[in-house]
Amino acid sequence: MTDRAFAIKCGIKQNTFSNQLNGARELSLVTINAILISFEDISSEWLLRGKGEMLLSAIKPDVNIERMERLVDTIATLQGALNEQMKTNVLLTEELKKARGESAMLKNERNIG
Repeated sequence: MTDRAFAIKCGIKQNTFSNQLNGARELSLVTINAILISFEDISSEWLLRGKGEMLLSAIKPDVNIERMERLVDTIATLQGALNEQMKTNVLLTEELKKARGESAMLKNERNIG
């Protein structure tokens, strides 16, 4: 692709883009954004920092990250279940206290009467 075709595809003025390419002007945020929007497979990390793969499609997913994400999901699910059980325990404890109080009152009434 020529510089001109690239500039047109990105919607950048060809003169501005040429000046940025040859170092007469610094690469602007508008140009960077236009490139990333026009070429969705280009890695922003590569374009901004020169690190990693140029194309996102070339990046292989890290198996450890996927395992970690599944573990985090499992922990969150288990935490939710624990929270629900704790709520149930609190309600049952309150009901037990109430039942014991009522039982004690009934025993007192029977002993008095």
